[in-house]
Amino acid sequence: MLRRCGFTEFVTLCCLLLLECLKVAGNVPFAQEVSDLHWHRAVATWYGSPEGDGSDGGACGYGSLVDVKPFRARVGAVSSMLFKKGEGCGACYKVRCLDKSICSRRAVTIIITDESPGNYGANIGRPHFDLSGAAFGHMAVHGRNTELRNRGELPVMYRRTPCKYRGKNIAFHVNSGSNDNWLSLLVEYEDGDGDIGSMHIREANSNDWIEMNHLWGANWCVNRGPLKGPFSVKLTTLSTGRTLSARDVIPRNWSPKATYTSRLNFL
Repeated sequence: MLRRCGFTEFVTLCCLLLLECLKVAGNVPFAQEVSDLHWHRAVATWYGSPEGDGSDGGACGYGSLVDVKPFRARVGAVSSMLFKKGEGCGACYKVRCLDKSICSRRAVTIIITDESPGNYGANIGRPHFDLSGAAFGHMAVHGRNTELRNRGELPVMYRRTPCKYRGKNIAFHVNSGSNDNWLSLLVEYEDGDGDIGSMHIREANSNDWIEMNHLWGANWCVNRGPLKGPFSVKLTTLSTGRTLSARDVIPRNWSPKATYTSRLNFL
């Protein structure tokens, strides 16, 4: 005997069916966000000019992007345990200092664009953040930025946070030297996790995804050919395994040093 569904049950069932359809049809699957509710101990230093943006390019390969918003003054270098041989590039962290006499309660949000010099983090037994002068001073209470920077090194707390590039979609920069037999890409403005665990491209009129190799920093490449565009690009994040596919985002007549913006992002 069939039982009639009440209105509340009907609405619940419709919502569940809608979610399942979105999971199947969408380019961005549902997954756990990268947010970390727990704060962890680290140390922080700063580099560059006192009110400067910090990095001049950096080991992630973002180049001149670090000098303009939204990267500007929010960049940071991290020790190897967070840099992860470049796979940690693009990840975002909140960092705050602990001395209540000079530190404000607010945390500064940092985008990883570089690796700390030497083996700093390993030598002190905990992660290391090397921040821009502007970001380091931002952790101070009002009017004491210079005094905080004068301390040089500070104990801090940090936690992972989703990256948010308002008004931006994921873009793919074709690196210099790319040709029909060797294609290298740099991912820009990735919301959410910010990091990359794997990348694939798909050529025109093909159903096969070609796996790319991690080159260095945030740069990936494929060494085979001749390659025929337009190219679709699929990237999977390192932290939560979320996947996004940008169809035909790189045109048939692509050029080295050009940047091609998709219509997608994770948030």
